[in-house]
Amino acid sequence: MAPPSTKKHRRYVNELNPGEFVDDQVFLISAKDLRTTNNGALYIHCILCDKTGQMLGRVWQATESMFEQMPEGGFLRFKGRVENYKGSRQFIVDAMRPADPAGLDLADFIPQTSRDINEMFARVRDILRQIKNRDVLNLIKQFITDEAMMEKFRKAPAAVQNHHAYLGGLLEHTLNVMELALVVIPRYPEVSLDLMLAGVFLHDLGKLAELDYQVSFTYSNAGQLLGHLVQATLWIEDKAKAVEAETGQPFPAPIKEVLQHLVLSHHGSYEFGSPKLPAIPEAIALHHLDNLDAKLNMYLSKIKSDPDPSSDWTEYVRSLETKIYKKNVLAASKNAS
Repeated sequence: MAPPSTKKHRRYVNELNPGEFVDDQVFLISAKDLRTTNNGALYIHCILCDKTGQMLGRVWQATESMFEQMPEGGFLRFKGRVENYKGSRQFIVDAMRPADPAGLDLADFIPQTSRDINEMFARVRDILRQIKNRDVLNLIKQFITDEAMMEKFRKAPAAVQNHHAYLGGLLEHTLNVMELALVVIPRYPEVSLDLMLAGVFLHDLGKLAELDYQVSFTYSNAGQLLGHLVQATLWIEDKAKAVEAETGQPFPAPIKEVLQHLVLSHHGSYEFGSPKLPAIPEAIALHHLDNLDAKLNMYLSKIKSDPDPSSDWTEYVRSLETKIYKKNVLAASKNAS
């Protein structure tokens, strides 16, 4: 008989509750910032993560040396306590020490989609084959047959945090919005399904260059300098030239420009980073379908990962500016009857 395991049970972020003390717990540090209190003392504001979510961390009475030794995008072992701060949890760090990455299972720290990657990618390809316009289809084929790019597409998250922030998240989000387009757009015959499907596929593709996600999810230099909207627009230009080289015919400029517009306008407003506002029906449709899937993913993920199953409400979600009501009132009504 094998001896009993001596491996210490890991307490994941979504299991930690206010009032709980934690000793020798490894977290991934996704971000850090050295700040000053009102009385001039230094403290560290950081984001501590594992595969189940993230939590604000604070190190009071900090020093610049402590801040420099905290590896952003790396791991430390922490001792401290969980507190309630304005409706959300925060981790007050009492002590921290190095953690050897070689002794860690990275699967504990990097969230991944629960869906099958290969099945989702096959479905994306099947949907794109429905595009009837030859020029649009030729352009999309230049992306689909770029094996290095598609390998990244199958793995990449859709964001550093907020919606679909896990490996395979970009593929999952793209497929979801495509499926929404297949349901919604046929109700509006004047709106081009070809342009919609191509636009959905392309709208976040620039995140392959914008994000780094080997150990933690961060922004690359290209992401900081260009962003995914500009990057995807440049790629559309490059792939249009590749189509021209392959066919010996000029690629229609209006089609290229409209596809670029779909990418550049899909955030919907200047406030949220769109350099152009939606100027065609397909663009406003893309914006709203994209936002629908992103927001629903955020709501459902927060409900699923909430650490207090006894409460009808999640903790405060800063990005949504609200708590989320978790109670299934229809199930409760059925049980009562």
